[in-house]
Amino acid sequence: MAKASIQIIGVASGKGGVGKTTVSINLAVKLASLGKKVMIFDADLGLANAQLALGIRAPFNFSHVMSGEKTLSEVIIDGPSGVKLVPGASGIQHMASLTGTETAGIIQAFSEIEDELDYLIVDVAAGLSDAVMAFMSACQYRIVVLKNEPYSIADAYGTIKVMMQHNLDRILLVPNGVESQKEGERLYTSINSVIQNFLGGQVKYLYSISADDMVVRSIKASQPLVTYAPTSAASRDFTQLAKQVMALDSEVPMSGKIQFFVERVASQMANRD
Repeated sequence: MAKASIQIIGVASGKGGVGKTTVSINLAVKLASLGKKVMIFDADLGLANAQLALGIRAPFNFSHVMSGEKTLSEVIIDGPSGVKLVPGASGIQHMASLTGTETAGIIQAFSEIEDELDYLIVDVAAGLSDAVMAFMSACQYRIVVLKNEPYSIADAYGTIKVMMQHNLDRILLVPNGVESQKEGERLYTSINSVIQNFLGGQVKYLYSISADDMVVRSIKASQPLVTYAPTSAASRDFTQLAKQVMALDSEVPMSGKIQFFVERVASQMANRD
């Protein structure tokens, strides 16, 4: 029987440095190790680094799709546990300032993908650009990664505020680098209270990732933590995070397809030109 839907999950942050890509790739690899078919789209088109974090090398990237040299299917590469990666185009300035038509064209290329997927993880750029909001608008769930530090909390709040101004819901918080789940839960409760009071909305808590020296070691080794140190504290947290994400499946009865993602982003970006 054909699979009914795909869950499309955007992963965002305010500014960089909070571990957004680390969360994206470890969540993806853990979902894959639990038997799910997963693809990561490195949508940070100006400073792409998912391939480095996965420990794989991409001979081609999205710039080759943009130029017409390659099709999307030709640039997709395989990563750990069967995760597939659509590489971004690191260091190519034009890729960081695409027009609406160009961005819509990029996403339209996803219609080439015929593989049945369970999850498409969209690792967007840090910040609040129009392109970031277009990508997040097209996702079914939006994860915001933050640390328990004043600048990160302020950036996360700003990100959530803009999302809500775009009428986005199903926003999920993942505190990263915390000392305990209780600390992560307290951080969530605090920021959610501010959101309720000042924005009239709310976000949901997903799971927290522990501060763990093995995270830094895995990054230096260019390997996902969940394969580099599978018994570490943070790896156990990623296992629980993946299970929480899997539990989201039944909450949003959407006809999630790649084409749905394509159409949503295309319509969001069309008004920018």
